[in-house]
Amino acid sequence: MNIDALRSRLRQQLDELQTRSVDAERLASHRDNPLSADFAEQATERENDEVLGAISGEACIEAIAIQQTLEQIEQGTYGSCIECGETIESARLEAVPYAIRCLQCASRHEQQA
Repeated sequence: MNIDALRSRLRQQLDELQTRSVDAERLASHRDNPLSADFAEQATERENDEVLGAISGEACIEAIAIQQTLEQIEQGTYGSCIECGETIESARLEAVPYAIRCLQCASRHEQQA
């Protein structure tokens, strides 16, 4: 795995997530477009606000995971399972670059949750 390429890809993804989060928050705040005067339309707009809030929240969670991964890369601990210390499978890291557990530990963690 090319760490420099991964670092670059993660930074680009982080920028995109931060932009998505800011855009969603801006739309939900109605700074640019106030709520409609029509009550039925307001109800629809509020439902959309909930969706935008969820999008923003998910983008923030993913951004935190990416930031932690970038820190792991800098510290030289990237690719090690936080539970067992074994190397995380390369196929798993290719699919989810910010995975923090090997497949076995991730499965065990999900069963316990």
